[in-house]
Amino acid sequence: MSANDPITNPALDTLIQRRIRPDVQAMHAYTVQNATGLVKLDAMENPHRLSPELQAELGQRLGAVALNRYPGPRITDLMVALQQHAALPEGYALMLGNGSDELISLLALACAVPPSAANSQKKAVVLAPEPGFVMYAMSAQLQGLDYVGVPLTADFELDLPAMLAAIDQHQPAITFLAYPNNPTANLWDDEALEAIITTAGEQGGLVVIDEAYQPFATKSYADRLTRHPHVLLLRTLSKFGLAGVRLGYLIGPQTLISQLDKVRPPYNVSVLNCEAALFALEHQAVFEQQAQDICRQREQLLTVLAEFPGVTVFPSQANMILIRLPDAQKTFEGMKARGVLVKNVSKMHSLLNNCLRLTVGTSPENHQMLAALEASL
Repeated sequence: MSANDPITNPALDTLIQRRIRPDVQAMHAYTVQNATGLVKLDAMENPHRLSPELQAELGQRLGAVALNRYPGPRITDLMVALQQHAALPEGYALMLGNGSDELISLLALACAVPPSAANSQKKAVVLAPEPGFVMYAMSAQLQGLDYVGVPLTADFELDLPAMLAAIDQHQPAITFLAYPNNPTANLWDDEALEAIITTAGEQGGLVVIDEAYQPFATKSYADRLTRHPHVLLLRTLSKFGLAGVRLGYLIGPQTLISQLDKVRPPYNVSVLNCEAALFALEHQAVFEQQAQDICRQREQLLTVLAEFPGVTVFPSQANMILIRLPDAQKTFEGMKARGVLVKNVSKMHSLLNNCLRLTVGTSPENHQMLAALEASL
């Protein structure tokens, strides 16, 4: 028996069977690939590190933080800084989360209205196009909502008739629209997006525009946010360059945010997360330059990948590129053997058959990735 093998305990097995929800027992935990010794291009992280000078400055600030105290007024300072960063419209507010994952979960929790005589649905519903971000479905399940996934078209566009029909049938409490989408990396058609938002609102549901990859996109929904009071904008600092800090924020009308904020755990953002985020916002020009470099690298990758025989390259407005190959698993294993870790998404959804998702890295990382891909085809 290895150190990682579970210990067999009949009494513990019985306890799990009796007390852990059957659907949780049947779930697969979210797994993170081991990237030790590999060029890590599987998780859409910003590949750039801070300069030694900024590392030293940040270290001094974090060292001075009062770790013995619960988060206090600095959280308010962070919210003010984020309001300025996001150019919040008048009458709008934001809510902080430990990454956008927590905010997705809290949204589901707040909207898990139990069945009643006045409610014809058995459960509240979360709806999203698929393939999409896995946490929409997982959070719905864990919070006791039903989840409805609506397949995209073969070229990963919104299937507008199918989306409208699903909204009409299921009357979702929340409709998630990632903009750009993960893992397909594309922005949605504006007319289709507006039609879905309008229809969901007419059915009495919320719409969440998830802009996790906004730093790399040519468009944002932020300038259209005030058109619809039922629309919330979800963002994260992970792709801004702070994936390790875990900080997300939700923007919406103040009256709506004040209700959603009631389910947020107190002190859900640590003093270290807060100070690191404030530091980054004070140096946002540095992170904007990093984003610009990633966009340049992305365009170069798209051009080179288009020349690879047998490889289909899909458009990207994010810091990732989706490609389809003759044998995704074989190519994935070949690239890993050559020191490059990407994401094999071919089993996530039937539309992603034989697809790999490549994170855009630094110029040297991208050259190594291209060489590994070419050798593994």
